[in-house]
Amino acid sequence: NQQNQVIQGFGCATVFNPPNTAAVTAEDFDQLFGSGAGQVGLNFLRIRIASDDAWRATELNHAKAAIQRGASVFASPWSPPARMKTNNNIIGGKLIPDSASAYAKYLNDFALYMAANGAPLYGVSVQNEPDWEPGYEGCVWTAEEMRDFLKNHGALISATRLMAPELVNNNQTYVNTILSDDAATANLDIVGTHLYGGGLVENALAKAKGKEVWMTEHLDTLTSWNACINTAIEIHDCFTRANFNAYIWWYGKRFYGLIGQEGTVTKRGFVVSQFARFIRQRAVRLSTSANTRPEVLVSSYRNGAKRVLVLINKGVFKVKQTIRFQDITVGSFLPYTTSAAENVAQGATASVAGNSIVYTLPAGSITTLVEQ
Repeated sequence: NQQNQVIQGFGCATVFNPPNTAAVTAEDFDQLFGSGAGQVGLNFLRIRIASDDAWRATELNHAKAAIQRGASVFASPWSPPARMKTNNNIIGGKLIPDSASAYAKYLNDFALYMAANGAPLYGVSVQNEPDWEPGYEGCVWTAEEMRDFLKNHGALISATRLMAPELVNNNQTYVNTILSDDAATANLDIVGTHLYGGGLVENALAKAKGKEVWMTEHLDTLTSWNACINTAIEIHDCFTRANFNAYIWWYGKRFYGLIGQEGTVTKRGFVVSQFARFIRQRAVRLSTSANTRPEVLVSSYRNGAKRVLVLINKGVFKVKQTIRFQDITVGSFLPYTTSAAENVAQGATASVAGNSIVYTLPAGSITTLVEQ
């Protein structure tokens, strides 16, 4: 009965055309956003707010394809338009202070454009990774500049939810500079962060002020089974240690993505599907006590009246795991397992006896138990 955060879901991005990767097809969207056997089960797509009309049209088609498959879409800008920046270039530079109001209108207009063309947005972000200056499209914002933009101009973005700051580094000082200002916080709906540093920690101020925290980008270019297991551990930690509300991978279609460049679901895609197919939007994370087997990580969720357990055995031996249920009565569970040798393989029904279940987890595996 002890409830934690609401899980909004899982997603990926289409924000650029990766090198040596074909355009995302209808079949690719089926693989990514379908929730049937052999599909990943995502429910969010992250697109880019681009200044050029050609890419806007491309992302509009991406958004429509995701929405047709039951997903929601949010959009992140890599840079304000060049005319609004100190160097008149989408690479480098900063937002001209006098352009802040115009930039807020620009973000709101993008949301209006998407809605008018049949792809309403779940939200827009102020800036992708404002805390560093890359050699490609980008824009640097200090924490104080982001706070003041939200406080003074955030209300102009009224056509959809507003997300910020989508840091490259999960920097709590930067985020708390924003959240410590009530006027800025009032105009902010979702706290976004990436995981390229900063650690997996819960933001106490976001929780106190009722703001969801989403992990909106991470990638690992390694594709070994060990790297894929690490992605499962990362998702587990995002939910159980940092109490994030959503987990968004980087490119959906890429050799290290959830589907490969040839369009088939990758090992990492099957790993993510162990969560995404079975933990649906608005599920609630339930509490679990510490496990006596440190190599086995356990998290639990509730979709409506049904429970879902995700068990990660990161050890090199199989484990006979016991799970006891407290304050609830459960019946049986259907197991699905991904390992080096299996891809979301359905097992025999596991019955509960004496309000506990014993299930053998293969070495180096992720098993999802879905209540029947």
